[in-house]
Amino acid sequence: MDFLPRKPPTPSGASSFPYTNTNRSVRGNVVFAITGWGHATPPTIESSAELEHRLGLTEGWVLQRLGVRQRRLAGAEQATSDLAVEAGENALRHCEPVRSQHGLLILATSTPDHPLPPTAPLVAHRLGLGDWGAIDLAGACSGFVYALALARSFPGPVLVIAANVLSRRVNPKDAGTSALFADGAGALRLAPGGNAIRSVFLGSDGGRYEAIRVPAGGSRLPLTNELMSEGQQFMQMARGPEVFRTAVLAMVESGERALNSAGLEIAEIDWWIPHQANARLIAEAGKRLGIPPERTVNILAEWGNSSAASIPTAISIAADDGRLQRGQKILLTAAGAGMIQAGMVIEW
Repeated sequence: MDFLPRKPPTPSGASSFPYTNTNRSVRGNVVFAITGWGHATPPTIESSAELEHRLGLTEGWVLQRLGVRQRRLAGAEQATSDLAVEAGENALRHCEPVRSQHGLLILATSTPDHPLPPTAPLVAHRLGLGDWGAIDLAGACSGFVYALALARSFPGPVLVIAANVLSRRVNPKDAGTSALFADGAGALRLAPGGNAIRSVFLGSDGGRYEAIRVPAGGSRLPLTNELMSEGQQFMQMARGPEVFRTAVLAMVESGERALNSAGLEIAEIDWWIPHQANARLIAEAGKRLGIPPERTVNILAEWGNSSAASIPTAISIAADDGRLQRGQKILLTAAGAGMIQAGMVIEW
């Protein structure tokens, strides 16, 4: 079923990412410092060997095709808010006393605890943030970078969390999604008065809206027993090769535009932290950007793809192990369902 009208071809000279709806890169006032980071470690680890055995796949199939050795999975009683709270607590440890200041919590998630109400107010309450503003942001794999970009408009401290429990949105019998998508959360705490965000690029391609989707459960197609029996409540990825090519272009374009807006060359970037989509996509986008693996933070093999949570989780892990050092310049790029793309240069 095609929900959207076909769009005309991209005009000559337009963005390499087809039908990009915005080409506005923000080189705005740099007003935030990163004052805290953290991530949540789900308790269950499923190895790719276990999944291959369960689905009857050839040994090594998952690692060879997707680059995943194991996935982190939420516990049976764990929800998105639980992972978000853990990541948020870890980020706030760096910057007490934060709870006495009025701020904003943005939760980037594709798997809220409930369709209504939003999950962010519950997370803020459990973190003891008093009357902080709190809102969910549904930006799929690019959601965390979008949340960081939007956080710049708030005059006080901001806690940006990305959290997902994608294991409950994939069909356990579908190797392409169940072998890749994982659960997790990551968080950054921002405070006014620094130079953390150097530039931003945000874009979208609604012409490929249906490429990655969960068909049923929204206002377009309410969930019914019949649709559930057909597996329409699970994630679907159509036209895999086309999605791969489009995502590579989007990651590269987002990175190049963010670099251009910051007035930087790729050689001046200390670390590239991409959305952990899959190993081939990271490798191809890195090759086209001209940034080598030794300057890429890649946690995919051990953590899987947790969508919006993958970038902040990678940031937190790299900060904890000492790879990220004060003053370093970091390029973030993401592309995913929507199709939505994002690029950002931050200074640690």
